[in-house]
Amino acid sequence: MTRDKVTSVDVARRAGVSQSAVSRVFTPGASASKATIDKVRKAAAELGYRPNAIARAMITGKSRIIGLVVAYLDNQFYPVAVDRLSRVLQERGYHILVFMVSQRQDGIDRIVQELLDYQVDGIVTASVEMSDVLTGLCEAAGIPVVMFNRAQDDTRLSAVTSDNIAGARAVANFLVAGGHDRIAHIAGWQDTTTGRDRAIGLAEGLDAHGMEPVAVVDGEYDRDTAAALTREMFGTAGRPDAVFVGNDHMAFAVMDVLRFELGLSVPGDVSVVGYDDVPIAGWPAYDLTTVRQPVGRMVAETVDLLLGRIEGDHAPRHIRIPGPLVIRGSARKPKGFAP
Repeated sequence: MTRDKVTSVDVARRAGVSQSAVSRVFTPGASASKATIDKVRKAAAELGYRPNAIARAMITGKSRIIGLVVAYLDNQFYPVAVDRLSRVLQERGYHILVFMVSQRQDGIDRIVQELLDYQVDGIVTASVEMSDVLTGLCEAAGIPVVMFNRAQDDTRLSAVTSDNIAGARAVANFLVAGGHDRIAHIAGWQDTTTGRDRAIGLAEGLDAHGMEPVAVVDGEYDRDTAAALTREMFGTAGRPDAVFVGNDHMAFAVMDVLRFELGLSVPGDVSVVGYDDVPIAGWPAYDLTTVRQPVGRMVAETVDLLLGRIEGDHAPRHIRIPGPLVIRGSARKPKGFAP
């Protein structure tokens, strides 16, 4: 035996309301009184009714699906950011499709093509680049893209980042105030705007004090690469007395090598500063001084920017949000220093 499909008309009849009232109750963002919502949901539960999201999308032309493209989750910053992005978008009535993709351009091209096939209303990319071809395809399809924690020199793309240059300048001022004169930088991947901007900020900050980094090497945002570079950089007598590391994920590897392989004291022999302020940075095992990425504000701006563009605001923007230097025990603390 088959059961007849329950429709919104049946729910409206049972609840004693109009069919349009039923539609409003099950449409994210639509308005209905509490009494109407209670009656409709009670009737729907009694009848076993579930709204047809596919049919609604065909009628409205909106899938209410956002594609979230992430390159990797090894860096502890991204699980936190992805969780918050997902929750905030869901609170705004959108569903999330999460796609993991390699940094290779062919992988990104394939995933974004799939997202276009799903007819998503918008795309958020975290830690990935967009090719000119894909940007053009998304623009032609009317699908807005917002880059999270990454930017590109393309006026068609919106981006939300922390103020990486200002954050790195604060690190330079802090280390100089602490009496360091051999400051090195294990940078983030220099093919990315975040990696380049943090390196630029450190160099500008040191230059204001008549100094420059004693070494700048590309850690590629990779833990193993950062560990290998630390062994090379600090395995000689003329080692740096401080190192700014391009993100916390690499900084943890740097600290582990310094302390447990090279037998150096942090911060007695070497001060270490990271960037991100992931939860582990505050653990006593690391107690990492770092620049905090204001992930809550970054997520809020990303969602507002994306949904604004979906609703008709066609002006792409790059939003840079400043974050504080969080001083802990991994670096020498200057007396009276105000970041």
